[in-house]
Amino acid sequence: MLAAMPSAPSNRPDRDETPVRDRGDACPGALRLHTADDGALARVRVPAGVLSARQAYALADAAERLGDGALDITSRGNLQLRGLGGGCGGELAALLDAAGLLPAPAHERVRNVVASPLSGLDGRGHLDVQPLVRELDALLCASERATALSGRFLFALDDGRGDMAGLGADVMLLAEPGGARVRILLGEQTLTVGRRDGARALLLAAEAFLDAADAGGTRAWRVRELPPQYAVSRRELARRLGDAGIAAGAGACACACACADADASPGAFVLPRSRPGPDAGPAARDGDADVAAGPGRGGEPTTPVPGVVHGARGAASLHVGVALGRMRVAQWRLLARTAETYGTGELRVTPWRGVVLPGVPGALLPGLADAGLVTGPDSPWTGVGACTGRPGCAKSLADVRADATARIAAGAGGLPVYWSGCERRCGHPRGAWVDVVATGDGRYDLTAPGVPRHTVPLTRLADALAAARTDPTDPTERPTK
Repeated sequence: MLAAMPSAPSNRPDRDETPVRDRGDACPGALRLHTADDGALARVRVPAGVLSARQAYALADAAERLGDGALDITSRGNLQLRGLGGGCGGELAALLDAAGLLPAPAHERVRNVVASPLSGLDGRGHLDVQPLVRELDALLCASERATALSGRFLFALDDGRGDMAGLGADVMLLAEPGGARVRILLGEQTLTVGRRDGARALLLAAEAFLDAADAGGTRAWRVRELPPQYAVSRRELARRLGDAGIAAGAGACACACACADADASPGAFVLPRSRPGPDAGPAARDGDADVAAGPGRGGEPTTPVPGVVHGARGAASLHVGVALGRMRVAQWRLLARTAETYGTGELRVTPWRGVVLPGVPGALLPGLADAGLVTGPDSPWTGVGACTGRPGCAKSLADVRADATARIAAGAGGLPVYWSGCERRCGHPRGAWVDVVATGDGRYDLTAPGVPRHTVPLTRLADALAAARTDPTDPTERPTK
Protein backbone atom coordinates (compact mmCIF):
# COMPACT_ATOMS: atom_id res chain seq x y z
CA MET A 1 0.00 0.00 0.00
CA LEU A 2 1.24 3.46 -0.81
CA ALA A 3 2.10 5.62 2.14
CA ALA A 4 -0.21 8.50 2.91
CA MET A 5 0.99 11.91 1.81
CA PRO A 6 1.86 14.52 4.42
CA SER A 7 -0.51 17.44 4.50
CA ALA A 8 0.30 20.61 2.62
CA PRO A 9 2.83 22.85 4.34
CA SER A 10 1.44 25.29 6.84
CA ASN A 11 1.07 28.91 5.84
CA ARG A 12 2.78 29.91 9.05
CA PRO A 13 6.38 29.13 9.90
CA ASP A 14 7.25 27.07 12.93
CA ARG A 15 7.08 29.45 15.89
CA ASP A 16 10.58 28.29 16.84
CA GLU A 17 11.84 29.36 13.42
CA THR A 18 10.69 32.97 13.18
CA PRO A 19 12.76 34.37 10.30
CA VAL A 20 15.10 37.27 10.96
CA ARG A 21 15.58 39.34 7.82
CA ASP A 22 18.86 41.12 7.21
CA ARG A 23 17.63 42.90 4.08
CA GLY A 24 14.55 44.10 2.28
CA ASP A 25 12.72 41.78 -0.08
CA ALA A 26 14.04 41.37 -3.61
CA CYS A 27 10.69 41.29 -5.41
CA PRO A 28 10.96 42.95 -8.81
CA GLY A 29 8.80 45.87 -9.79
CA ALA A 30 8.20 48.13 -12.74
CA LEU A 31 11.01 50.43 -11.64
CA ARG A 32 13.29 47.87 -9.97
CA LEU A 33 14.05 45.28 -12.62
CA HIS A 34 15.30 41.77 -11.91
CA THR A 35 18.11 40.29 -13.98
CA ALA A 36 17.37 36.80 -15.30
CA ASP A 37 19.12 34.57 -17.82
CA ASP A 38 16.80 35.75 -20.59
CA GLY A 39 17.22 39.45 -19.81
CA ALA A 40 15.67 41.84 -17.32
CA LEU A 41 12.23 41.21 -15.82
CA ALA A 42 9.67 43.83 -14.79
CA ARG A 43 6.59 43.14 -12.67
CA VAL A 44 3.74 45.61 -13.11
CA ARG A 45 1.35 45.72 -10.15
CA VAL A 46 -2.29 45.86 -11.21
CA PRO A 47 -4.60 46.14 -8.15
CA ALA A 48 -7.35 43.51 -8.46
CA GLY A 49 -6.05 42.85 -11.97
CA VAL A 50 -8.25 45.62 -13.39
CA LEU A 51 -7.01 47.33 -16.56
CA SER A 52 -8.55 49.55 -19.19
CA ALA A 53 -8.16 48.52 -22.82
CA ARG A 54 -5.85 51.52 -23.28
CA GLN A 55 -3.59 50.28 -20.49
CA ALA A 56 -3.62 46.78 -21.96
CA TYR A 57 -2.50 48.15 -25.32
CA ALA A 58 0.31 50.04 -23.60
CA LEU A 59 1.56 46.86 -21.95
CA ALA A 60 1.47 45.06 -25.30
CA ASP A 61 3.52 47.86 -26.85
CA ALA A 62 6.05 47.65 -24.01
CA ALA A 63 6.40 43.88 -24.35
CA GLU A 64 6.84 44.15 -28.11
CA ARG A 65 9.22 47.11 -28.21
CA LEU A 66 11.29 46.44 -25.11
CA GLY A 67 10.81 42.77 -24.19
CA ASP A 68 10.42 39.33 -25.69
CA GLY A 69 6.95 39.92 -27.15
CA ALA A 70 5.00 38.15 -24.42
CA LEU A 71 3.31 38.90 -21.09
CA ASP A 72 3.19 36.64 -18.05
CA ILE A 73 0.39 36.58 -15.48
CA THR A 74 1.49 36.10 -11.87
CA SER A 75 -0.31 34.47 -8.96
CA ARG A 76 -1.59 37.87 -7.83
CA GLY A 77 -3.06 38.92 -11.14
CA ASN A 78 -0.07 41.14 -11.87
CA LEU A 79 1.76 41.20 -15.19
CA GLN A 80 5.39 40.56 -16.01
CA LEU A 81 7.54 41.54 -18.97
CA ARG A 82 10.62 39.40 -19.68
CA GLY A 83 13.60 39.66 -21.98
CA LEU A 84 14.00 43.38 -21.37
CA GLY A 85 17.21 45.15 -22.32
CA GLY A 86 19.36 46.35 -19.47
CA GLY A 87 19.04 50.01 -20.39
CA CYS A 88 15.30 50.22 -21.01
CA GLY A 89 14.21 51.12 -17.47
CA GLY A 90 13.59 54.80 -18.16
CA GLU A 91 11.65 54.18 -21.36
CA LEU A 92 9.54 51.50 -19.68
CA ALA A 93 8.75 53.76 -16.73
CA ALA A 94 7.70 56.59 -19.04
CA LEU A 95 5.45 54.29 -21.05
CA LEU A 96 3.77 52.87 -17.93
CA ASP A 97 3.38 56.31 -16.38
CA ALA A 98 1.70 57.68 -19.51
CA ALA A 99 -0.77 54.78 -19.34
CA GLY A 100 -1.65 55.50 -15.71
CA LEU A 101 0.04 52.34 -14.44
CA LEU A 102 2.45 54.18 -12.12
CA PRO A 103 0.21 56.49 -10.06
CA ALA A 104 2.73 56.62 -7.20
CA PRO A 105 6.26 55.48 -8.08
CA ALA A 106 7.31 55.17 -4.43
CA HIS A 107 4.43 52.75 -3.84
CA GLU A 108 4.58 50.71 -7.04
CA ARG A 109 5.81 47.48 -5.40
CA VAL A 110 3.33 47.61 -2.49
CA ARG A 111 0.15 47.82 -4.59
CA ASN A 112 -0.37 44.08 -4.16
CA VAL A 113 -4.15 43.76 -4.12
CA VAL A 114 -6.25 40.78 -5.21
CA ALA A 115 -10.04 40.75 -5.30
CA SER A 116 -12.89 38.49 -6.41
CA PRO A 117 -12.62 38.89 -10.22
CA LEU A 118 -16.30 38.16 -10.91
CA SER A 119 -17.53 40.54 -8.23
CA GLY A 120 -20.48 42.56 -9.54
CA LEU A 121 -20.74 40.45 -12.71
CA ASP A 122 -22.40 37.13 -11.90
CA GLY A 123 -24.85 37.89 -9.09
CA ARG A 124 -22.85 35.92 -6.54
CA GLY A 125 -21.17 37.34 -3.48
CA HIS A 126 -22.57 39.76 -0.93
CA LEU A 127 -20.96 42.96 -2.20
CA ASP A 128 -19.29 44.37 -5.30
CA VAL A 129 -15.79 44.93 -3.93
CA GLN A 130 -14.39 46.84 -6.92
CA PRO A 131 -15.19 50.30 -5.44
CA LEU A 132 -13.38 49.27 -2.25
CA VAL A 133 -10.38 48.16 -4.30
CA ARG A 134 -10.13 51.59 -5.92
CA GLU A 135 -10.46 53.29 -2.54
CA LEU A 136 -7.79 51.08 -0.98
CA ASP A 137 -5.38 51.74 -3.84
CA ALA A 138 -5.85 55.49 -3.48
CA LEU A 139 -5.27 55.26 0.28
CA LEU A 140 -2.15 53.14 -0.21
CA CYS A 141 -0.69 55.56 -2.72
CA ALA A 142 -1.33 58.48 -0.34
CA SER A 143 0.25 56.79 2.69
CA GLU A 144 3.93 57.48 3.31
CA ARG A 145 3.93 54.74 5.95
CA ALA A 146 2.77 52.17 3.39
CA THR A 147 6.02 52.51 1.43
CA ALA A 148 7.64 50.43 4.20
CA LEU A 149 5.57 47.36 3.26
CA SER A 150 7.51 44.63 1.49
CA GLY A 151 6.82 43.70 -2.10
CA ARG A 152 5.40 40.41 -0.79
CA PHE A 153 2.74 41.86 1.52
CA LEU A 154 -0.71 41.07 0.13
CA PHE A 155 -4.16 42.63 0.49
CA ALA A 156 -7.26 40.65 -0.54
CA LEU A 157 -10.91 41.63 -0.92
CA ASP A 158 -13.40 38.76 -1.07
CA ASP A 159 -17.01 39.55 -1.95
CA GLY A 160 -18.21 36.65 0.19
CA ARG A 161 -17.91 33.81 -2.30
CA GLY A 162 -14.67 32.57 -0.70
CA ASP A 163 -12.37 32.72 -3.72
CA MET A 164 -9.73 34.81 -1.97
CA ALA A 165 -9.51 32.65 1.15
CA GLY A 166 -6.69 30.46 -0.15
CA LEU A 167 -4.53 33.16 -1.72
CA GLY A 168 -2.38 33.78 1.32
CA ALA A 169 -3.29 37.39 2.07
CA ASP A 170 -1.72 39.19 5.00
CA VAL A 171 -4.80 41.39 5.38
CA MET A 172 -8.16 40.40 3.95
CA LEU A 173 -11.63 41.92 3.68
CA LEU A 174 -14.50 39.41 3.56
CA ALA A 175 -18.01 40.66 2.83
CA GLU A 176 -20.77 39.45 5.15
CA PRO A 177 -24.32 38.51 4.07
CA GLY A 178 -26.28 41.61 3.18
CA GLY A 179 -23.13 43.55 2.29
CA ALA A 180 -23.51 46.16 5.03
CA ARG A 181 -20.57 44.88 7.07
CA VAL A 182 -17.26 43.29 6.23
CA ARG A 183 -14.75 41.26 8.18
CA ILE A 184 -11.16 42.43 8.42
CA LEU A 185 -8.67 39.62 8.91
CA LEU A 186 -5.11 40.33 10.02
CA GLY A 187 -3.27 37.07 10.52
CA GLU A 188 -5.40 35.15 13.04
CA GLN A 189 -7.37 38.19 14.22
CA THR A 190 -10.82 39.07 12.90
CA LEU A 191 -12.99 42.15 13.40
CA THR A 192 -16.10 43.43 11.62
CA VAL A 193 -16.57 46.99 10.41
CA GLY A 194 -19.07 48.83 8.26
CA ARG A 195 -18.63 48.48 4.52
CA ARG A 196 -17.79 52.16 4.11
CA ASP A 197 -14.88 51.77 6.53
CA GLY A 198 -13.49 48.63 4.88
CA ALA A 199 -10.69 50.16 2.81
CA ARG A 200 -9.47 52.38 5.65
CA ALA A 201 -9.53 49.41 8.01
CA LEU A 202 -7.34 47.39 5.64
CA LEU A 203 -4.71 50.11 5.50
CA LEU A 204 -4.79 50.61 9.28
CA ALA A 205 -4.32 46.87 9.77
CA ALA A 206 -1.29 46.94 7.48
CA GLU A 207 0.15 49.87 9.41
CA ALA A 208 -0.39 47.94 12.66
CA PHE A 209 1.66 45.12 11.16
CA LEU A 210 4.47 47.55 10.27
CA ASP A 211 4.60 48.86 13.83
CA ALA A 212 4.68 45.31 15.18
CA ALA A 213 7.46 44.39 12.76
CA ASP A 214 9.49 47.39 13.89
CA ALA A 215 8.97 46.47 17.53
CA GLY A 216 9.91 42.84 16.91
CA GLY A 217 13.19 43.81 15.27
CA THR A 218 13.10 40.94 12.75
CA ARG A 219 12.27 43.03 9.66
CA ALA A 220 9.33 40.74 8.92
CA TRP A 221 7.97 40.88 5.37
CA ARG A 222 4.72 39.01 6.06
CA VAL A 223 2.26 38.88 8.97
CA ARG A 224 3.05 35.23 9.64
CA GLU A 225 6.72 36.11 10.15
CA LEU A 226 6.09 38.24 13.23
CA PRO A 227 7.52 36.82 16.47
CA PRO A 228 4.52 35.48 18.44
CA GLN A 229 5.01 37.95 21.27
CA TYR A 230 4.71 40.82 18.77
CA ALA A 231 1.71 39.57 16.80
CA VAL A 232 -1.05 42.19 16.59
CA SER A 233 -3.86 41.30 18.99
CA ARG A 234 -7.54 41.79 18.30
CA ARG A 235 -7.66 44.35 21.10
CA GLU A 236 -4.80 46.35 19.59
CA LEU A 237 -6.37 46.26 16.15
CA ALA A 238 -9.73 47.38 17.55
CA ARG A 239 -8.01 50.23 19.40
CA ARG A 240 -6.32 51.47 16.24
CA LEU A 241 -9.54 51.36 14.30
CA GLY A 242 -11.36 53.13 17.11
CA ASP A 243 -8.75 55.88 17.21
CA ALA A 244 -9.50 56.44 13.51
CA GLY A 245 -13.23 56.68 14.20
CA ILE A 246 -14.05 53.16 12.98
CA ALA A 247 -16.40 51.14 15.17
CA ALA A 248 -15.26 47.51 15.13
CA GLY A 249 -17.05 44.44 16.41
CA ALA A 250 -15.83 40.94 17.13
CA GLY A 251 -16.05 38.59 14.17
CA ALA A 252 -15.39 34.90 13.79
CA CYS A 253 -13.93 33.85 10.48
CA ALA A 254 -16.32 31.58 8.62
CA CYS A 255 -13.98 30.76 5.75
CA ALA A 256 -11.10 28.33 5.55
CA CYS A 257 -8.52 31.09 5.53
CA ALA A 258 -4.96 30.27 4.66
CA CYS A 259 -3.68 33.79 5.06
CA ALA A 260 -0.07 33.84 4.00
CA ASP A 261 1.93 33.34 0.85
CA ALA A 262 3.64 35.20 -1.92
CA ASP A 263 3.53 36.25 -5.52
CA ALA A 264 5.66 34.13 -7.77
CA SER A 265 6.59 33.39 -11.31
CA PRO A 266 3.80 32.60 -13.75
CA GLY A 267 2.44 29.09 -13.75
CA ALA A 268 -0.80 27.22 -14.02
CA PHE A 269 -4.25 28.24 -14.98
CA VAL A 270 -5.75 25.87 -12.43
CA LEU A 271 -8.94 24.76 -10.80
CA PRO A 272 -7.18 23.40 -7.69
CA ARG A 273 -8.96 21.53 -4.95
CA SER A 274 -9.01 22.33 -1.29
CA ARG A 275 -7.58 19.08 0.05
CA PRO A 276 -4.08 18.22 1.29
CA GLY A 277 -1.42 18.04 -1.37
CA PRO A 278 2.25 17.14 -1.54
CA ASP A 279 4.81 18.62 0.79
CA ALA A 280 6.23 21.44 -1.27
CA GLY A 281 9.51 21.56 0.58
CA PRO A 282 11.48 24.34 2.25
CA ALA A 283 11.04 26.93 -0.47
CA ALA A 284 7.29 26.90 -0.04
CA ARG A 285 7.64 27.39 3.69
CA ASP A 286 9.83 30.38 3.07
CA GLY A 287 6.96 32.08 1.25
CA ASP A 288 8.09 31.71 -2.35
CA ALA A 289 5.13 29.52 -3.30
CA ASP A 290 2.30 30.46 -5.53
CA VAL A 291 -1.12 30.13 -3.98
CA ALA A 292 -4.44 29.10 -5.40
CA ALA A 293 -7.89 28.64 -3.99
CA GLY A 294 -10.23 26.13 -5.49
CA PRO A 295 -13.64 24.58 -5.57
CA GLY A 296 -14.90 22.62 -2.64
CA ARG A 297 -16.56 19.37 -3.58
CA GLY A 298 -20.32 19.35 -3.25
CA GLY A 299 -20.77 22.99 -4.26
CA GLU A 300 -20.06 25.51 -6.94
CA PRO A 301 -16.41 26.30 -7.59
CA THR A 302 -15.25 29.45 -5.85
CA THR A 303 -12.70 30.19 -8.57
CA PRO A 304 -13.84 31.24 -12.06
CA VAL A 305 -14.36 28.52 -14.64
CA PRO A 306 -13.40 29.30 -18.27
CA GLY A 307 -16.32 30.16 -20.49
CA VAL A 308 -19.36 32.41 -20.38
CA VAL A 309 -20.15 34.16 -17.09
CA HIS A 310 -23.89 34.72 -16.76
CA GLY A 311 -25.07 37.79 -14.88
CA ALA A 312 -28.34 39.48 -13.98
CA ARG A 313 -30.97 40.29 -16.62
CA GLY A 314 -29.23 38.29 -19.34
CA ALA A 315 -25.90 40.11 -19.08
CA ALA A 316 -22.83 38.07 -19.93
CA SER A 317 -19.08 38.29 -19.52
CA LEU A 318 -16.29 36.01 -20.68
CA HIS A 319 -13.54 34.33 -18.74
CA VAL A 320 -10.57 32.80 -20.55
CA GLY A 321 -7.53 31.00 -19.24
CA VAL A 322 -3.96 31.46 -20.41
CA ALA A 323 -1.83 28.36 -20.99
CA LEU A 324 1.06 28.35 -18.52
CA GLY A 325 0.16 31.96 -17.70
CA ARG A 326 2.00 33.29 -20.76
CA MET A 327 0.50 35.25 -23.68
CA ARG A 328 1.95 36.53 -26.89
CA VAL A 329 1.19 40.19 -27.56
CA ALA A 330 -1.18 39.22 -30.39
CA GLN A 331 -3.36 37.31 -27.91
CA TRP A 332 -3.21 40.17 -25.42
CA ARG A 333 -4.16 42.74 -28.05
CA LEU A 334 -7.06 40.54 -29.13
CA LEU A 335 -8.37 40.53 -25.56
CA ALA A 336 -7.98 44.31 -25.31
CA ARG A 337 -9.71 44.86 -28.64
CA THR A 338 -12.55 42.50 -27.67
CA ALA A 339 -13.06 44.31 -24.36
CA GLU A 340 -12.98 47.71 -26.07
CA THR A 341 -15.30 46.82 -28.95
CA TYR A 342 -17.83 44.46 -27.40
CA GLY A 343 -17.59 44.92 -23.63
CA THR A 344 -17.14 47.60 -21.01
CA GLY A 345 -13.59 48.39 -22.10
CA GLU A 346 -12.22 46.71 -18.98
CA LEU A 347 -10.09 43.59 -18.48
CA ARG A 348 -9.72 41.77 -15.16
CA VAL A 349 -6.61 39.62 -14.83
CA THR A 350 -7.15 36.83 -12.28
CA PRO A 351 -4.79 35.19 -9.77
CA TRP A 352 -5.44 31.90 -11.60
CA ARG A 353 -3.82 33.07 -14.81
CA GLY A 354 -7.01 33.99 -16.55
CA VAL A 355 -8.65 37.14 -17.90
CA VAL A 356 -12.27 38.24 -17.41
CA LEU A 357 -13.87 40.46 -20.07
CA PRO A 358 -16.90 42.16 -18.47
CA GLY A 359 -19.91 42.63 -20.73
CA VAL A 360 -18.59 40.60 -23.66
CA PRO A 361 -21.20 38.20 -25.14
CA GLY A 362 -20.64 34.48 -25.41
CA ALA A 363 -20.68 34.59 -29.21
CA LEU A 364 -17.10 35.91 -29.09
CA LEU A 365 -15.75 32.85 -27.26
CA PRO A 366 -14.94 30.72 -30.36
CA GLY A 367 -12.71 33.44 -31.76
CA LEU A 368 -10.74 33.57 -28.52
CA ALA A 369 -10.39 29.79 -28.61
CA ASP A 370 -9.03 30.02 -32.16
CA ALA A 371 -6.36 32.38 -30.82
CA GLY A 372 -5.12 29.69 -28.43
CA LEU A 373 -6.81 30.88 -25.24
CA VAL A 374 -8.45 28.44 -22.81
CA THR A 375 -12.21 28.83 -23.16
CA GLY A 376 -13.58 25.81 -21.31
CA PRO A 377 -12.77 23.63 -18.30
CA ASP A 378 -12.26 20.59 -20.55
CA SER A 379 -9.10 22.05 -22.12
CA PRO A 380 -6.01 19.90 -21.46
CA TRP A 381 -4.25 23.09 -20.33
CA THR A 382 -6.61 23.47 -17.38
CA GLY A 383 -4.69 22.43 -14.31
CA VAL A 384 -1.23 22.39 -15.92
CA GLY A 385 1.37 24.86 -14.71
CA ALA A 386 5.10 25.35 -14.70
CA CYS A 387 7.74 27.73 -13.45
CA THR A 388 9.85 29.69 -15.94
CA GLY A 389 12.47 26.94 -16.22
CA ARG A 390 15.27 26.93 -18.74
CA PRO A 391 16.44 28.96 -20.55
CA GLY A 392 15.05 31.90 -18.58
CA CYS A 393 16.09 30.81 -15.08
CA ALA A 394 19.67 29.96 -14.11
CA LYS A 395 18.52 27.80 -11.19
CA SER A 396 16.33 25.53 -13.31
CA LEU A 397 17.58 22.03 -14.13
CA ALA A 398 15.28 21.49 -17.13
CA ASP A 399 13.16 23.16 -19.78
CA VAL A 400 10.04 22.36 -17.78
CA ARG A 401 7.64 24.20 -20.06
CA ALA A 402 8.71 22.20 -23.09
CA ASP A 403 8.48 18.98 -21.09
CA ALA A 404 5.04 19.92 -19.76
CA THR A 405 3.78 20.86 -23.22
CA ALA A 406 4.92 17.53 -24.66
CA ARG A 407 2.89 15.73 -21.99
CA ILE A 408 -0.08 18.08 -21.87
CA ALA A 409 -2.67 15.32 -22.29
CA ALA A 410 -1.34 13.13 -19.48
CA GLY A 411 -4.12 12.89 -16.92
CA ALA A 412 -6.10 15.79 -18.41
CA GLY A 413 -9.12 16.65 -16.30
CA GLY A 414 -7.58 15.21 -13.14
CA LEU A 415 -5.66 16.83 -10.32
CA PRO A 416 -3.65 19.95 -11.15
CA VAL A 417 -0.01 19.28 -11.98
CA TYR A 418 2.85 21.71 -11.49
CA TRP A 419 6.28 21.37 -13.10
CA SER A 420 9.26 22.91 -11.29
CA GLY A 421 12.82 23.27 -12.51
CA CYS A 422 14.31 23.05 -9.03
CA GLU A 423 13.41 22.48 -5.38
CA ARG A 424 12.31 26.09 -4.95
CA ARG A 425 9.06 25.28 -6.78
CA CYS A 426 8.39 28.92 -7.66
CA GLY A 427 4.73 29.39 -8.53
CA HIS A 428 3.29 26.13 -7.23
CA PRO A 429 -0.42 25.93 -6.38
CA ARG A 430 -2.07 25.03 -3.09
CA GLY A 431 -4.51 22.26 -2.32
CA ALA A 432 -4.37 18.81 -3.92
CA TRP A 433 -1.90 18.78 -6.80
CA VAL A 434 0.77 16.67 -8.47
CA ASP A 435 4.31 17.91 -7.80
CA VAL A 436 6.85 17.33 -10.60
CA VAL A 437 10.41 18.54 -9.90
CA ALA A 438 13.42 18.28 -12.22
CA THR A 439 16.45 16.47 -10.80
CA GLY A 440 18.94 17.51 -13.49
CA ASP A 441 19.61 14.09 -14.99
CA GLY A 442 16.72 13.77 -17.40
CA ARG A 443 14.45 12.63 -14.59
CA TYR A 444 11.77 14.17 -12.43
CA ASP A 445 10.70 13.57 -8.85
CA LEU A 446 6.93 13.07 -8.71
CA THR A 447 4.74 13.40 -5.61
CA ALA A 448 0.94 13.44 -5.29
CA PRO A 449 -1.78 12.80 -2.72
CA GLY A 450 -1.50 9.11 -1.93
CA VAL A 451 1.68 8.80 -4.00
CA PRO A 452 4.99 9.19 -2.13
CA ARG A 453 7.87 10.97 -3.78
CA HIS A 454 9.66 8.86 -6.37
CA THR A 455 11.93 9.47 -9.34
CA VAL A 456 10.62 8.87 -12.87
CA PRO A 457 12.60 9.03 -16.14
CA LEU A 458 11.23 11.43 -18.74
CA THR A 459 10.33 8.53 -21.03
CA ARG A 460 7.86 7.15 -18.46
CA LEU A 461 6.62 10.42 -17.04
CA ALA A 462 3.43 10.69 -19.10
CA ASP A 463 2.12 7.37 -17.77
CA ALA A 464 3.14 8.25 -14.21
CA LEU A 465 1.39 11.61 -14.48
CA ALA A 466 -1.81 10.09 -15.81
CA ALA A 467 -1.93 7.72 -12.84
CA ALA A 468 -0.99 10.37 -10.26
CA ARG A 469 -3.58 12.88 -11.49
CA THR A 470 -6.41 10.44 -10.77
CA ASP A 471 -7.72 11.72 -7.44
CA PRO A 472 -7.92 8.79 -4.98
CA THR A 473 -10.44 10.63 -2.78
CA ASP A 474 -12.92 11.30 -5.60
CA PRO A 475 -15.13 8.31 -6.48
CA THR A 476 -15.97 9.84 -9.87
CA GLU A 477 -12.32 9.63 -10.89
CA ARG A 478 -11.58 6.05 -9.84
CA PRO A 479 -10.64 3.86 -12.78
CA THR A 480 -13.27 1.32 -13.73
CA LYS A 481 -12.48 -2.38 -13.66
